Amino acid sequence: MTDETLYLKRFLDPIKVCRRYKPKFGLGSREEGLDLARFLSIYGADPFYSWIGLDSDLMYAAHKAAGGMTSVYRQIGKGCENLFRQIVIDRTQYEDPKFALWSYITTTKTGKNKTLSLDARLELSKIQNLDVKARVNQWIADYSIYLGVPAPANGAVFEVRQGYKSKDSKRQNADIDNIAVAWANGYLPVFAIFSAQIDADLVLRYRNSRGGIIIGTTSGSSQISLFVFSHEVLGYDLADFFHRNSEVIKSEVYSTLEILLRAE
Repeated sequence: MTDETLYLKRFLDPIKVCRRYKPKFGLGSREEGLDLARFLSIYGADPFYSWIGLDSDLMYAAHKAAGGMTSVYRQIGKGCENLFRQIVIDRTQYEDPKFALWSYITTTKTGKNKTLSLDARLELSKIQNLDVKARVNQWIADYSIYLGVPAPANGAVFEVRQGYKSKDSKRQNADIDNIAVAWANGYLPVFAIFSAQIDADLVLRYRNSRGGIIIGTTSGSSQISLFVFSHEVLGYDLADFFHRNSEVIKSEVYSTLEILLRAE
């Protein structure tokens, strides 16, 4: 399998999962979603819902589309994680793909241990590609100066997302916890956002917490742009990958959206 084919597979496979999405209508995470026939049966048997007309194909389609859009964004994010991690594995020439992963154990409020994982890692001591290693080392040193902190000894860890529009304080606090733990373990923590859509206040908060952020712009420095970072530091033109394969990716996304917008 060529790199191009593998990278497309890494990105698109999660998105295809969305085609099987069916709304659960409050049945709980352990239950499979309802198909149209079961939905019509349940809602049709509910006096109030049937009186006001919610037992309809259109209502089912609306639920399917609403939940499906959340699923699409989530799975695009998963595809971004898979793609970025595979590029890291290939460009560093890691002897073991596990070097691209990083996790740590934390204790919950109930006293139980919980393992938290980030999406990719550049472990300086494990990078076999010497040109990439030199560029990564320099980039970490430069970014640390940019953040006003000493350069970490071990490398960088990445939280990869397709975009970041959320104002969820719980998620932000968890991200800031990850930043602190990464630094404590000798890593520069970086948020790699494929989209250029991210709240400016959020960028400021994370950088003030000494977390790096690179976003999906095609211009700027490698300290600002994910695509410039990929090209100049990792040595892979990620922007050109999406440009070359845009029609294939669009076709898969459009097909998925069409399925989600139908009642069947």
